Parts: sequence; C-alpha cells; structure tokens
Amino acid sequence: MLAADLYGTTDHRPALVLLHGLTYDRRQWGPTLRELAQVDPGRRVLVVDLPAHGESPAPDSYDSGTLTALLHETIEDAGLVDPVVVGHSMGAVLATRYATTYPTRGVVNIDQPLLVGPFAEFLRSVEPALRGPDHLQVWNSLLAGMHIDLLPESAQELVRTRTTPRQDLILGYWQELLGSDAPADLNAGMRRDLKTLRDASVGYHFISGSDPAPEYRSWLEAIRPDVVVTVWPDSGHFPHLAHPDRLAALLAAPRSGE
Repeated sequence: MLAADLYGTTDHRPALVLLHGLTYDRRQWGPTLRELAQVDPGRRVLVVDLPAHGESPAPDSYDSGTLTALLHETIEDAGLVDPVVVGHSMGAVLATRYATTYPTRGVVNIDQPLLVGPFAEFLRSVEPALRGPDHLQVWNSLLAGMHIDLLPESAQELVRTRTTPRQDLILGYWQELLGSDAPADLNAGMRRDLKTLRDASVGYHFISGSDPAPEYRSWLEAIRPDVVVTVWPDSGHFPHLAHPDRLAALLAAPRSGE
C-alpha cells in the first residue's frame, strides 16, 4: 500500500488522483489542493506518494505493471471508482499507463511529452555517469533546464527542498528507458497506450509550460485527434506550481445544471 492523503467526500463529481514527478512527493500538490478547496470544495482527492518516494515503500520491481498495480491497490483501498488521474512528469507516464489497464475517467498529463525516444537516447549517452558517483551532476543538469526560476519563490523552495534524487530511485524509474535498444519501440509503446485510451473513450488533456515542439504536437494529435492541449507560457516544467489556481479551475467539476 502506498502512502496517501484522502480529502473530500464521495458525491457525483469524479474523484481526482494526483501523482507527483520523479524524486518528489505528495507535498508538491499543496498549492493545488489549497486552490481546489476554494473553487471545488469537498471534492474527493487522493494524493499519493509514488513507490519509493516520500513515505511509500520501495517496490519489488520498477516495471510499469508493478507500479500501476500498487497504485490501483491504493486507489481501490480509498474507495475511488473511475477517477481522473493527474500526473506531473514521470507521474504522467504512470497516469497514462494506469489508464490503459484500470477504469479511469480521464488523464491529465502535466508537462510530460510521451515521444520518449530522444530522451532515452540522451540517458544512454550519460548512463556511465548515472551509474557512478556523479549521478547527481546529471540530475542537476536536467533540473537546470526545467526553468525553476519562473516559479514563485515559495514554489521554488518546494522544488529545491522536497526532493530525494537517490541513485537507486532514478535508475529504477528510468530502467525501461535505459534498457531499450530501440527508442522507436518506446515511441510505439506510447502510441499503443494513447490509442488504447482513445478506443476506451478516456479523455486526455496535456498541459505544457511552453509551446510543444511542432513535431511532438503533430505526433500526439495524429494519435489522439481529440486531445486537449493547454499551454501556460513561461511556466517551465512545473506549470502546476506556477499556476495552481489555473489547474484547480481546470480540474473543478461542473456544477449541477451547468
């Protein structure tokens, strides 16, 4: 069972499940939860520490099947049915994969492109450093490109201090990317996942902190013509922390009669 906090009451509104990104924990959703309490009071929300993060134990395996099964166990224990799963970064990958296997109302992907081949190639190029004593140099170089400076000071502090970039954690969650000999196979797998969700009528919303690359947007819209793409410019990799009020408004359930 994963560590999680459950808020709100069960009613006609679809429950939300919030998944943080790699090396962070459920505390990163604090700003969003405060805004949701204002615009959608009483909404049922489950905020989860992913396996090996925060207060959740490490899994026996980091393969996606094991991770999503642990997540489903936690969602079931909370009594949630057909939730909207919201994920940031690596959490968005898990949200997408979760929805291909378990009943889900919709997926909200926060700043996680799913055309992962280029990133996998980069990781393989720095794999010796990732597996050696300098793994933090790789992580910090990635963090430097996430434009944390665009966030409010309180959010910058949250990103810099509520993180545990352990080597075993990073290698565990990136094992699929590091272990693939063909980046095209990874892209094909994501294509299958998105098509599965389309066929199952699971809504998909992609939120980006900058304009998506044209080739990525074309790839995504070719698979999911119904995808909703929202861009909050100059938000970096953490648009949910740059604009928690906008995210809360986006997630708020329609009122009766609207």
